[in-house]
Amino acid sequence: MAQLTKPQSTKPQSTNSADEAQPKLLSGGNPQVAKGYGDAPVQAYIAAMPGWKREMGQRLDALVERAVPGVHKAVKWNSPLYGIEGEGWFLGVHCFTKYIKVAFFRGQSLEPVPPGQSKSRDTRYLNIHEDDPLDEAQFSAWVKQASQLPGERM
Repeated sequence: MAQLTKPQSTKPQSTNSADEAQPKLLSGGNPQVAKGYGDAPVQAYIAAMPGWKREMGQRLDALVERAVPGVHKAVKWNSPLYGIEGEGWFLGVHCFTKYIKVAFFRGQSLEPVPPGQSKSRDTRYLNIHEDDPLDEAQFSAWVKQASQLPGERM
C-alpha cells in the first residue's frame, strides 16, 4: 500500500532570523503573540516586548520561576499567564505604552495588598514604569502567596 506524504515545498527555506516574521505590536505596545501553552509562547512574548520592557519581562519571568518551581505558563489574549496545573492562573502580564501591568487575580488576599486597584473585587495590579525600582523580594512574596490561592479559570 502506498504511503501518503506531504509534498515537499519548492520555496527556499530561510536560515536568516531577520527573515522570520516578528510579532506585531498592538496599540499601546503590547506584542501580538499566538495563543499557546508552555514556556515557548511566553518567551516569544517577552522577546517581542519593546524597549526596556523586554528586560523587565525577563526579570519578572525569572522571579516567577524561582518563586514557583514548575509553574505553568501560557499566552492567552496577548498576555502571558502563570498558574498551577489544575488550579488555574494566579498572575498575568500585559504591556501598555508607558508601563507593564502585572495582574494578581486574587491580589486582594495578598499581604500586603498590591497597590493597583481593579474593577474586579479580587484583582490587584502592580504597574511598573521604566524608571520604577522593582522590589524583587516583595514581588516574589506576592507570587508565592498568589500561587497558593485558588486560581482563575480562563
